[in-house]
Amino acid sequence: MIPRKRPPTHPGAIIKYDYIEPLSLSVTQLADHLGVSRITVSKIVNERAPVTADMALRLAKTLDTTAELWLGLQKQYDLWHAEHDSDNWKRATKLAMPEDCCM
Repeated sequence: MIPRKRPPTHPGAIIKYDYIEPLSLSVTQLADHLGVSRITVSKIVNERAPVTADMALRLAKTLDTTAELWLGLQKQYDLWHAEHDSDNWKRATKLAMPEDCCM
C-alpha cells in the first residue's frame, strides 16, 4: 500500500460539505434529526470531536448510509494522526512469542 502524505478528511468535514451545505441544513436541524444536541453536531462538523459508534448509527439512519462508512472514515483519520502527530508509538517493542504459542 502506498503511504499517504496528506491526512484523511475528518468525517465531520464530509458531513458539512456533502450533506449540510448541499441540503441547506443548519447544524440545529441535523442535530434534531440525529436526536442529539446542536453542540454535539457542531463539535463533529468543526472537527473537534470524533464520530463515535453511537453517532455512526445515527448518521447511517439519518443520511441513508452505513455505520461502517462513518466508523471507517474516523478510523482512517485517527490512525493517520496517531502515526504522524507523535513518535511515542515507536517506543513499543515486539513481543517474543514461543513457537508453540497462540497461533
